[in-house]
Amino acid sequence: MPAHRRNANESQHPHSMSRRTFLQSAALAGMAVTAPRIGAASTGASRPPNILLAIADDWSWPHASYWGCPQLSTPHFDRVAREGMLCTRAFAAAPQCSPNRAALLTGRNIWQLQEAGTHASIFPKTYPVYTDLLEQAGYHVGFTAKGWGPGNWQRGGWARNPAGTDYDERKAADLPRSGLSNTDYVGNFDDFLSKRPSGTPFAFWFGSNEPHRIYDEGSGVRAGKDPSRVTPPRFLPDDPVVRRDILDYFLEIEYFDAQLGRILERLERSGELDDTLIVVTSDNGMPFPKAKANVYEYGTHVPLAMRWPGGIRANTTTDSLISSIDLAPTFLELAGVPLPVTVAGCSLCPLLRDPAAAHRDHVLTGRERHTHARYDNWGYPSRAIRTRDYLYIRNFKPDRWPAGDPEGYYDIDDGPTKRLLLERRAEFPDLFEAAVGKRPEEELYSVKDDPECMHNLAGRSECSTDKTRLADRLEDLLAAQGDPRVTGNGDVFESYPRVSAMRPELGGFAEQGEYNPAYTPKR
Repeated sequence: MPAHRRNANESQHPHSMSRRTFLQSAALAGMAVTAPRIGAASTGASRPPNILLAIADDWSWPHASYWGCPQLSTPHFDRVAREGMLCTRAFAAAPQCSPNRAALLTGRNIWQLQEAGTHASIFPKTYPVYTDLLEQAGYHVGFTAKGWGPGNWQRGGWARNPAGTDYDERKAADLPRSGLSNTDYVGNFDDFLSKRPSGTPFAFWFGSNEPHRIYDEGSGVRAGKDPSRVTPPRFLPDDPVVRRDILDYFLEIEYFDAQLGRILERLERSGELDDTLIVVTSDNGMPFPKAKANVYEYGTHVPLAMRWPGGIRANTTTDSLISSIDLAPTFLELAGVPLPVTVAGCSLCPLLRDPAAAHRDHVLTGRERHTHARYDNWGYPSRAIRTRDYLYIRNFKPDRWPAGDPEGYYDIDDGPTKRLLLERRAEFPDLFEAAVGKRPEEELYSVKDDPECMHNLAGRSECSTDKTRLADRLEDLLAAQGDPRVTGNGDVFESYPRVSAMRPELGGFAEQGEYNPAYTPKR
């Protein structure tokens, strides 16, 4: 633990209970100041809303035209934000798809989800998911394309994907370019609606595969986008290769947005748009170095907009800190379904009613193993606490390579930007080091001044008070939530199987789908 860490049992809270007791009870309550439950009835709605979750794959905030992002047009996301609520500080629970999707479904942080807290593993049927609970309450539930995954839900005891019943038979024809999913998202949504019993509310998960790589290289430029009007984030080289790569990423965001628009059109045509809570977000950040698979801003800070005239005023914005674990309790509360005691997130219903309502003063994020990128199938365990002003990160294994062992650095998705950094590292030594170099045990960033997380303040004396405060708070919250990384059994994460492809050339354990016996707790 950090050298400054004081006795965790030391009482610091001004009231009679100990600081640890207070933080434990607050952590279990989601660390939120909540207003009374509002539900559908108190908003004036005659029945609970339908729920449409549109979740993109690898999309960072603030990449939408609503924020004036050049060379990017997202009119349908913009519409949801304009006709509803824009959330400017929304965060994934993890910077990887399957752990964050498990967190979203259960309302729990990744260190509370056993194998499902690692990427491409197993989802144990231990904790209730909002989809099942809504279905039990009478909702028609389903999804298309990417639900929970990648991973093996069958081995966890599920009869279907935790995101619901799969509607995936229809395939798109005449795709505009390569690299796009051939799933007919809208056709599958139509099939889902056709199976709905009359008068039944629905909950649908539109799991886009975009803008996940692989991209059709150069497609952005061929579509008429201008590389000279793109400014890469400061952790990437300002190079034509990177600019073109970002434009390809933008084009895939636009494809996701276009499919969202077609789904909204279907709802509008049927007269159900205004009876539906529309939630548009992403599972993690952009698939570029120092973004996806990192707990920095561009790995976890995601877009979030919500529209529902029955409970959300138009043209509202909240800068409250929101976690993806808050969505499940929100959906359940709006449906009038009691929250399971296992939920760690807190409902957004008070914010839907009043964007200025008190919610969180922080969010927690974390990561374990992403791909098979290191010797013995090790992960890179990190936890972070994000407040309005700071991002504090604790790296539990600073001796490991955060992007994966050299030279593969497999925790970074392959693409032109990664290849440029590897092949021309001598031209960009600082950016190369920031992307793949080993990191200290503690990191601290002033996110308002440094959203790209370029300047680690953890070693500065003038920041020591803030760093100590955040470090102590993070550890207290993790301990209260039973995180094995702080309760003495952190190696259990190294034991969990990876069901996707393995790389024997990295050395050590490489048995696909198997538990690593060297780290399996003795029973």
